[in-house]
Order: sequence, then C-alpha cells, then structure tokens
Amino acid sequence: MGTIYPSAAVLRQKYALVSALRAQGFEIGSCESGKPASGDLFLVAQGETPPVAARTLVIGNDGCAAVPFRDGSAARVCYSPEEAATGIGFASAFLRGPSAPVAADPESLALLALAERVASADITVLINGPTGTGKEVLARAIHEGSSRRDGPFVAINCAALPESMLEAMLFGHQKGAFTGASSGGQGFFRAAHGGTLLLDEIAEMPLQLQAKLLRALQEREVVPIGGTLPEKIDVRVIACANRDLQGEVEAGRFRADLYYRLSVFPLTTRALAERPGDIPALAAAMIVRHGGGRAALPWLAPGALAELTAHDWPGNVRELENVIQRALLLAPADAIGAEHILFDRRPENRVEAGAKLSNIVQMSEFHAIRETLAACNGSRIETARRLGISERTLRYRLAKAREQGDDIARAMSA
Repeated sequence: MGTIYPSAAVLRQKYALVSALRAQGFEIGSCESGKPASGDLFLVAQGETPPVAARTLVIGNDGCAAVPFRDGSAARVCYSPEEAATGIGFASAFLRGPSAPVAADPESLALLALAERVASADITVLINGPTGTGKEVLARAIHEGSSRRDGPFVAINCAALPESMLEAMLFGHQKGAFTGASSGGQGFFRAAHGGTLLLDEIAEMPLQLQAKLLRALQEREVVPIGGTLPEKIDVRVIACANRDLQGEVEAGRFRADLYYRLSVFPLTTRALAERPGDIPALAAAMIVRHGGGRAALPWLAPGALAELTAHDWPGNVRELENVIQRALLLAPADAIGAEHILFDRRPENRVEAGAKLSNIVQMSEFHAIRETLAACNGSRIETARRLGISERTLRYRLAKAREQGDDIARAMSA
C-alpha cells in the first residue's frame, strides 16, 4: 500500500474514512512529516484544489456519487454519514491496486495485518478456508509484501491437472523422459525460482507425489523426470486447502510430515457470511472492477446493500461477484437498487444433521440448522460447533430465518 496525504478539511470532516484507510494498510502522511513522493496519493474535500489531479481523490458530502480516475482527472466520492460503509468502499477501491485484498470487517483486517507480518519472514505458509473466500488473493498479497515481490508469482491448481502430468508440471522433465516429451520442460518449481509458488487445493495431490514435494521443500532442490542430478531452487511455497488437512492426515489421505512442513504458519479465511462487514467494501470494489469504463459508477443503494448483507453466500466472494455483475447489467446508470439484486437459485436438497455449513453448497441452510438444532436438543453452542460456525453467526442466521417467518428457535422449544 502507498502513502495518502489527506487535507485538513478531510481529516476534520471524514476522519472515519482516513481511519479506515489506515486500518487497511495505507500509510497516512502529512506535510509536516515529509514531502510527498511521486507515487503518493492525495485526499481533498469538495471545493479544494487537487495537488496532482491524476493522484487525487475528492471527497464530498452532497448526494451519493462514485467517479473513477479518468484521463488524468481526479476521482470523486460523495456520501452521507448514513452510507459511509459504501462510500469508504468506493474510496478504498479507487486508491488501492486492482489485485490488493479487500477488507473492512475487523477480523478480516486482523488477518491482513497478520499476513503482512508473515510476508516479511521467508517461511512456508498454509492458507485454509472455504472455496471462494480469497485464499489466492491473500497469497498474492503475501508475495507482494515480501522481499520476493520482484520475482515471479506462479500459481498451480493441484486439482486442475491430470495426476499423470502433475509431477512433470511441478518438477520439470527432460527430453524423451516419457512418451510425447519431444522437448524438456522447466516445471513450476524452477519457473518460480526467486519468487513464490502457490500450490492451490494441495489436499488433491496424490500421496506418492506428496513424498517428492516434501523432499523438494526440505532440500530446496528438485530432480526433473528423466534426470539424475538435483537442481537447487530458491522458492517460497504457499499452499492453500479448502478441506481440513489435519482431518485428511487422520484419514490417511495426506502425509503428516508434509502437513507439518507446509503449516509453518497457518492462516484461515472465513466464509463471507461470517464477515458481513466486508460486503460493502467487496461490492464497491466489484462495481469498480466491472463498471465497464463508465464516467460515473452506479451507487449501491441502501436497499441493495441490505439484500446483500442478509444473504448467506454459499458461493462466498465468487457468488457476490456474479451478483454484482448481474446488477450492473440490470441497473440504470445512477444506482443499483434491491430489485437489481438476483441471487443464484438454490435446490432444496436435504442434508444430514451435523453437516458443516462451509461444505453445504446451494442447499437449504435453514433446514440444516433446524435438523442440527433438533439433534442437539436445542443447544445453540453444540449446534454451532457441529455446523462449523460461531455462535454469533448462528444467532445471525436464526434472526434472518425469523425475519422471513421461520422461527426455528421457537419451534425447537415448543
């Protein structure tokens, strides 16, 4: 993140914005502390003269508006105190880089702060979390915050490649090493030399290949298929998993020694429904990303934001991106309303009591909660534990069911 220089008027009128930007990782500078550098950004209030238009965000109080940087002109965000979450989301989206992680929820901000500290230490990282919760974005942020930022960032999905090809793709091969190898292959490890290698969905890696990966991590060298001499590598490995690797170890599907080699520093991303504070910031960032080069972006109306916040997001951030893209197609130029928010249809499939909500994709969450609550004799603590969510999240979803006329808790106590 860069340094932002807010004017005195912005500090006085929109201190919450400045505080939020600081929490997201921006440095907040002042003319007394030093002279702005060539890449630094500026925040000024409506009516003030932008110091450098192409790097200045104008903040206003009249109405609601989000105007991105364009043709060397300043960007502009206007919002009332009641719509500060959306306004801060747009401001942050304009100021940060396109690949930077988005966070506003306190726990998500704490995770990013921890990831920033991890980035400075050249250690292996394991990121756990449900599918679609931003594990690769977090991995890229760790790479960008590390001393390896100028090296390559190579990402490979272990579940997307055929098992027969995975070894050659990882470690490389020599010409003639197998049928069809008409030329040698570098392999992802050597391609990532001096940088970071992301191994996504590491739980899908075959057991026999896990042993070779373990050796590569321990010895910092690889032997290409068909080769006899090891080649030294200088690579930082970040592994991602959407399943509990400790459970995979206990089931015999993942090597314990490899697990402990990967889990030098574990991080965990949470389901989107468990971090509602991120939703306005993520929605604003996606409007900016998919706005289609519009001169002014449609504002996210309070009714639309309420719809987004109340949803349970089985598809996590990926589902939110789909919803925002649909809304941009349906909404007029000035605003996205509640009527423009269309969610994916979810089939009414039955689930067994005790199933974890993070593994239930497009099923009825209310039915899952009802069956689990009944199996736990009405105990919310045990229900939350079995479903793999916090008690706070369970209370939130019970309240949501009650608002829709389904008072699950009262039915259980009747």
